[in-house]
Amino acid sequence: MIYRLLFIFILCICPFFAQAQDVLSRLEKEYNNASDKTIEQLNLAPKYAKALFLQNLKSKSYQVLESNISIATKQTDGKYATILYAVQAMNYRLDNKASESSKSLDKARIYSLKTNSNEAKGYFEYAKGWILVRNNKTTDAVAAYLKAIDYYENSPTTSTLYGRFGNVAKELSTIYSNLNEYQLEEKYSKQFMLLASKQNDPNLTFDAYMRMGYVYEQKYIQNSSDINWRNKSEQYYLLAIATFNKSQDAMLNKSNLSYAAINLANLYISFDREKAMKYAQIANKVSLETGDPIHIASSFGILAELATQDKNYDLAKSYFLKASMEIGRGPVRDHNIELSILESLSEISEEQGNYKEALTYYKSYVEKYKSIYDQEKLDITKRLESQFEKERQEQKYIKLQLESDKKAQQIKLINILRAQREQVYNNLKLVEENQRERLKFSELESEKKEQQLRLAKLETQQKNNDINSYKKLLTFKEKINTYYITFIFIFIVLIILLLYAYKQRVKSMKQRDELHALALEKEKQNSKISTLTALLEGQEQERGRLARDLHDGLGGLLSGTKLQLSSLNPQQSGNIEEGISKSINQIDGAVEELRRVAHNLMPDLLIKYGLEAAIQEFASRMSSSALEIHTEFINYSNSMPEEKQLIMYRIIQELVNNAIKHADTSEIIIQISEEENVLNLTVEDNGKGFDPTQLDKRKTAGFHNIESRVQFLKGTMNIRSEQNIGTSIELQIPIN
Repeated sequence: MIYRLLFIFILCICPFFAQAQDVLSRLEKEYNNASDKTIEQLNLAPKYAKALFLQNLKSKSYQVLESNISIATKQTDGKYATILYAVQAMNYRLDNKASESSKSLDKARIYSLKTNSNEAKGYFEYAKGWILVRNNKTTDAVAAYLKAIDYYENSPTTSTLYGRFGNVAKELSTIYSNLNEYQLEEKYSKQFMLLASKQNDPNLTFDAYMRMGYVYEQKYIQNSSDINWRNKSEQYYLLAIATFNKSQDAMLNKSNLSYAAINLANLYISFDREKAMKYAQIANKVSLETGDPIHIASSFGILAELATQDKNYDLAKSYFLKASMEIGRGPVRDHNIELSILESLSEISEEQGNYKEALTYYKSYVEKYKSIYDQEKLDITKRLESQFEKERQEQKYIKLQLESDKKAQQIKLINILRAQREQVYNNLKLVEENQRERLKFSELESEKKEQQLRLAKLETQQKNNDINSYKKLLTFKEKINTYYITFIFIFIVLIILLLYAYKQRVKSMKQRDELHALALEKEKQNSKISTLTALLEGQEQERGRLARDLHDGLGGLLSGTKLQLSSLNPQQSGNIEEGISKSINQIDGAVEELRRVAHNLMPDLLIKYGLEAAIQEFASRMSSSALEIHTEFINYSNSMPEEKQLIMYRIIQELVNNAIKHADTSEIIIQISEEENVLNLTVEDNGKGFDPTQLDKRKTAGFHNIESRVQFLKGTMNIRSEQNIGTSIELQIPIN
């Protein structure tokens, strides 16, 4: 469908739209104020130069880069020169200056060897991967991005680190999406989401929400029966719009609102027509205000699809024509979209019965297709010749022979493609002939309708004859009405008897339903008793663990202190002082152990500051060099009662302890979010995982306690795990 092609086209070119003028003015002011401060100016120069370039002020952008590069190359540390040359290389690539881009990237590499800044090294690898992607070298690009991640992970935190790290994760997510590697796409999209939240930049947050929405939309497209994916996609798209509306003044791209609205309309079009129309109209209004031709065309494409569903073909046709005009005004033209518009216009004309107009659109489609095919063939030939010449100069004779064989195979593929496209061209000719046949068929249909009118007149005469016969039949029926009265009386008596029997049956069924309700109530009581019993068992286990901690930890320390004091000899003053010092140290350890036990029994932070502070303290306390525990709180308002917060705290303790004990994990993520009086809890780890179907919850004390507490909170629990990938446990708990 045309709106779907436009949607994909937006995803490809959205990062290169122009920034807002007011943001550019602010950057220019900050840059000019820093002109007498060398380091501050060098830090602002990359962002300011990129903003100028994307605002189509290319010459000024290049000038800013050159002037700052001349300053940066004189610095002892090469990090500023590395970043500035990398930005220059990416700008040259956007400007289709491949040789200049390659030279700037080489200089960035040279200066990256002269710095100890891992962030600068990571930015060079990011720029390298960014250029390789646009040169269709995806494998090399992925390798460069992974090196960038390694540098960023070993870099100290700065004001720009999380933003640059997040851009690498976003690029990897996009690559794996194009390769249909959905698990890796989701992994890097979630990482991008986490980094964007740390950077606290609304532009990054908006992009992260859109990325997550697109991930879940793909999952929904693959399995349209699972509306949970659709709901998650909708949730993230709505969060993106909320982020834009909340931080409009800080948004670099004012077209982001129409971008998100187009995604939402595209999602709604298959199941909620009213919302699809609402967001398509919002996208159309905003894109017309910003003058973004791609977004305007996309909104018109969705409106056309909705009009086609309503069979309002004239309105749909006008929307498609407007979309076609906007595509022609865009900075980048996609011929596949233009072909799709012509095809849709032809289909609408055919539905309207206007075969002549349909044929005209088909001819335009064929001519466009042929011109695109000829141009593609010429471009492929030129590209093959240039690549062959370059490789012949750089490679040895044996490698040239191998590359020559590869080129020969590519030429064979081109010939096959040419044959296929010629077949398509012939098929289009057949379609044109088919349209002519349909015109003839329509004439035959007109003649057929005239014959049907004649037949209708004959049928009318036949019906008149039937009416006369029916009147005669009514006269005969009047004579036997007396017989019917007797049958009616008998029928009434039977109905009375049946009503009496029905009443008795209803009474019996009511009694049976009451007995069934009593049985259900009894079953619910048994379930509550089972749940409370499990909670009591959990409390007993907690008391047993507390007793072991007191006996093994605090008891041992106090016993050692007692023995130490008992062994003191009054006659040896030196030993007494040393013994007392050791006893004091042991008593300090006992006090520390007592505090730990008391904290596990009832955390003070939970009572004073609520669940969020308690969980963050718990994660910090459990983290180590071999284990990282991250916490995320989304829209959390701390509105849950204190007793429920304590149960939630115990559930999280049990889940984290299970992951540490059984999963052999190095990273755990605890995420808590609120939506519509429901608290969502997710605990994920990257451990060895297990097969959920083989887990016998009733025989596992930990999971049994967790399940009992979830039932007590009237919540639900979902476990997803894959071996060697990790485990994700999701809980939904009512807040009130």
